[in-house]
Amino acid sequence: MPLYIVRNDITKMEADAIVNAANETLLGGGGVDGSIHRAAGPELLVECRTLGGCETGSAEITKGYKLPAKYVIHTVGPRWRGGSCGERELLISCYKSSLGLAKEYECESVAFPLISSGIFGYPKDQALRIAIDTISEFLLMNDMTVYIVIFDRKSYQISEKLFSDISGYIDNNYVDEQTDRFPERRRPSVFRKIRSSRKSAVFDEADKSAEAPEMLSYLSHTEKSAMSLGDALSQIDESFSQMLLRKIDESGMTDAECYKKANIDRKLFSKIRSDKLYKPGKPTAIAFAVALELSLDETEEMLMKAGFALSRSNKFDIIIRYFIENKNYNIFEINEALFAFDQSLLGA
Repeated sequence: MPLYIVRNDITKMEADAIVNAANETLLGGGGVDGSIHRAAGPELLVECRTLGGCETGSAEITKGYKLPAKYVIHTVGPRWRGGSCGERELLISCYKSSLGLAKEYECESVAFPLISSGIFGYPKDQALRIAIDTISEFLLMNDMTVYIVIFDRKSYQISEKLFSDISGYIDNNYVDEQTDRFPERRRPSVFRKIRSSRKSAVFDEADKSAEAPEMLSYLSHTEKSAMSLGDALSQIDESFSQMLLRKIDESGMTDAECYKKANIDRKLFSKIRSDKLYKPGKPTAIAFAVALELSLDETEEMLMKAGFALSRSNKFDIIIRYFIENKNYNIFEINEALFAFDQSLLGA
């Protein structure tokens, strides 16, 4: 754990293993295959010649040679023939076979390209969905950090319907932050008079009439709040960590089930569990809310415990709202959408 979607050159990934989208000969080719062979050096081709090729849907492993990765896992993806020739099953097998080899060779991290989505012609949105679903299923039962490496924006595409739905939701819910930059100007005049009256310590005649009771009430409230600050601090509500652990217990999930669903590393979860005052980052806090399938109100409460809120002037926040309101708590699908809109991903 966890699963990351990153934009990078896969030959530069510092993972234990990188996956090569190879052809059946394993002797190099175009695209990702050619790039990996060039970066690894001629020794890779020499070793590949000893393997005798690889069938579609299967995988073989070699050393990484001059690559930052220790191993290269070579898998042969299916060519797209319209979808009725077993392409889906073969593509799933590519990911399963590759992950199986990574586990067998005790890799803690592995980086995948989007297999078959290049010259093999597999529709990019379908290739992405298969990659996410297959890898996330594996990670629910295994501890490994997995990367899906996207070289450029053209290589990445979520479903047209999902992209359109989210775009429409953003358009309907986005509030330009410029409209909220000067809240002082929109306060009722009474509060502006309070501020000025504090400077002069004198109320004018208008203040003493219609608006005076409202001002006095406001001042009384603020003075009372200041006087009771010590009492308030002595009664601090439960922390983020305490709320998280309580919600996990209430959900009936184990700790491992929760942090894996949240796309969170086990070590980070251990820190949160051991420190009741732990302050997570916003994506981490939201990731746990998604894993626990909290309502929007509960999500905002959990965020508040960590010192955050959901805003309508932030695309990241609006996309989170979209998924929660639609009761879609698949964190990997949420991350697909966040990446498509150039936003931070959930988890850690």
